[in-house]
Parts: sequence; C-alpha cells; structure tokens
Amino acid sequence: MSAQDFIRRVEDKTSTVGVIGMGYVGLPLAMAFERLGFPIVGVDNSPARVERLMGGHSDMNHIPDAHVAEMVERGRFTATTDFAALMEADSILICVPTPLGPHREPDLSYVEATCRDIAKVLQKGQIVVLESTTWPGTSQEVMVPLLEEGSGFTVNEDFHIAYSPEREDPGNPNFETSTIPKVVGADTKDALDMACSLYGAMIDEVVPVSSLKAAEAVKLTENIFRSVNIALVNELKVVYEKMGVDVWEVINAAATKPFGFMPFYPGPGLGGHCIPIDPFYLTWKAQEYGQRTRFIELAGEINTAMPLHVVDRMQEALNRRASKAMNGARILLVGLAYKKNINDMRESPAFVLLEEMEKLGASVDYYDPYVPVITPTREHAALTGRKSVAWSLEHFANYDAALICTDHDNVDYEALVEALPFTLDTRNATKNLGDDLTAKVEKA
Repeated sequence: MSAQDFIRRVEDKTSTVGVIGMGYVGLPLAMAFERLGFPIVGVDNSPARVERLMGGHSDMNHIPDAHVAEMVERGRFTATTDFAALMEADSILICVPTPLGPHREPDLSYVEATCRDIAKVLQKGQIVVLESTTWPGTSQEVMVPLLEEGSGFTVNEDFHIAYSPEREDPGNPNFETSTIPKVVGADTKDALDMACSLYGAMIDEVVPVSSLKAAEAVKLTENIFRSVNIALVNELKVVYEKMGVDVWEVINAAATKPFGFMPFYPGPGLGGHCIPIDPFYLTWKAQEYGQRTRFIELAGEINTAMPLHVVDRMQEALNRRASKAMNGARILLVGLAYKKNINDMRESPAFVLLEEMEKLGASVDYYDPYVPVITPTREHAALTGRKSVAWSLEHFANYDAALICTDHDNVDYEALVEALPFTLDTRNATKNLGDDLTAKVEKA
C-alpha cells in the first residue's frame, strides 16, 4: 500500500487503526478514533483487561463504563491479546510504559518486546508510530533494528515509522484526546504525510516537526519544564516556611501578573507516569554526548526529597501540638492517587509518605474514595492489598492527625479538619476554611 492509498483510506475512514496498550494513553486514543468511525484493534498483554473492555468495563474512573460499553456495542472495536490481529491494521500505535530502572536509567523493555511482537506480524505498507515517552533517537536506534530484523523488511521501503508523543492528562475536564494539539515527527515525507493524515482525521490541530528526534525531544522538553518549575516552588515552599510566609498566598498573588509569570504549585512530591520519570531519559542520553543536565538533576533531587520533608513536618507538628513522637502515633493519610479525582496510583508520593512514617513507628491508614485497594506496584510491593478505610468522622477522631496528600474534590475537608486533632495539608485543600478550623491546619 502506497502513502497515497493509506491517506485515501484514512479519508474514507476505512483504515483500521491498531493500538497497543489499553491503558491511560491507548484507550482514550482508541476511543477517539472509534467515535469517528474507524475500525479499531486494541492489543493488551493483560487477558483480564481485555475481558473487562469487551464486557464494557473501564479500568479508569475518569472513563465511564458506559462509554466503553457504547464503543463495544457499535462493533468497530476489538480488544485482544493476540498481535496477529494487527495484520489487518494500516497503522500501529504503540502506547506502552517507559519506566526507569533501579539506577534511573531508561527501561525500554516494554517498547523492545512490543517491537519484536509487531515484527512477527508486520505487513508491507503499514506505519508504526511510537507514542511512549523516550529519549531522542529511540525510534531509529531501537525500534527500526528490531522491526527490520524480525520482519525481514526495510524501513521507508516496506514499512514506515513516525513518533507522536502522548499528551494525556487523566481527569482534566478541559481537554480530551481530540482537542489537544498533536505533535508528529518522521524522517521521510511519506511517513510524515501518513502520520499527519491519520492524526489529523481525529485531532483538531496536528503540529508536524522535521524529524523523529525532534518529536521525541518535544515530549521530554514539556515534562522537564514542569519538573524544574515544580522543583522551584517546592524549594520556595521550604524557604518560605522558615520565614513564616504562606507559599500558596505568594503564588496566587504572583499569578495576577498578566505577563512573565506562570503559576506552578508545590506538593508532597511528584507522581504519575511522566514528570518523575521522563526528564531522566534525557539525563541518561546526554551522557553519550558528554553533556550534563544539571537543572534536571537538581530538580529531581528537590522533588524526590519532598516526601521526607513532609514526614519531618509531621514529626515536628506531632511533637509541638500533641507532645507525641511519630513512634506510636496514628496517622490518617488522605488521598493515595498521584493527582486529584482519578484512581491512578503510578509513582504516587503517598506510597513514600506511608512507608516512611511506618518506618518511624507510626500506625498509618489511608482514605481515598478512588482507590479502595492498593494494587501491585513495581517499587512498593509490600503495600499490595492494603485497603482504604471507610469515611467515618467518628472513626477519624481516633487518629492523632491527618495528612492530606491528594486533594480530591469529593472530600469534605471542613468535616475532616473538625474531626481530627490537627491536619497537615500538602495541597492547600483547606484554603477556604474559617479561622476557627484554620487554626487546626498546618501547611507542608
């Protein structure tokens, strides 16, 4: 199939789209294409997830079951664990994790395994697009050799590749997949035209760039920008605490300047699948060129230290307010998800807070309306199976303190603060309380 034939099929919406990875990136992408009438093949390595999807159920609270059920009922979507189903696709979009290894080195094992599986079923004329965040050069240096070796094909002759970084923000009510501009990069005109045509059929604005490397660098730059600025306000928070200044008040006042300032907000540490991880992909790759990424490394140090700072603040507050040590204290951790109003726990600083307080002898329970039970994680396996306590103000009164880690909108913070001796707030969730209750709150 030529590039022109591919584009015609996209325009006719007869082009089958294959999406690998039915998680926080892949499922919304598949749903956006399917809503426009495209046939979709979703591939995932979890039989249980495939079964849930085909039964009309979502793993993510921000994607209602009803939306998945409607997609399945229309008959254009098929989820499977079998890569052979991708033989019918014209495009194959890779949406798999790219975590860090134990020494903050890139772990491309999911991408590599996926490329090996694709190579076994790759068809002439197909385009393979990586959406996972990675270092500049991954597509050419890692993907192409695996695809060519496994298939016997030659890139740019028998098949094409492109890179288009995901920009999902789970739970953000202001944006969805189809309304977020999509960056697309490729090293040949045919590949770029094909990828732009595909994404342009579904997304309001496509932003083409000159190469695979440029597109790969875009995603890192976006996340490094956030990481460095969050580290800055986290550092300011610690400094201003010592001065008796409320960093939240300062940021909100500074944000009234209509130019030259963009507000970022502090917290108990970084979470999610992007900001705590992606910057270090560039740190690792930069060494190959004899370069250091000092801002990135310093930001990482500051953000990684935040949970320990919060634990120190809790120890100090317990001692000052209740004449208690952390050892033997009962703490209620409020919010386990890494951001508000979703059930995504990936890289959540709440895990570190929970573990560190328990190391110091505290008895810690958590409450999170979106996370009823802790599912297996790579780095906090010992917490697997722990369950959220039920919302009970009478029961909460038995704790020595609450620690707000995630500011879900459906939590009654006024009632929470009133029920407990004191609350340590890392998200400014208690900003609208009256003076009598504010006296029972400390910021961290």
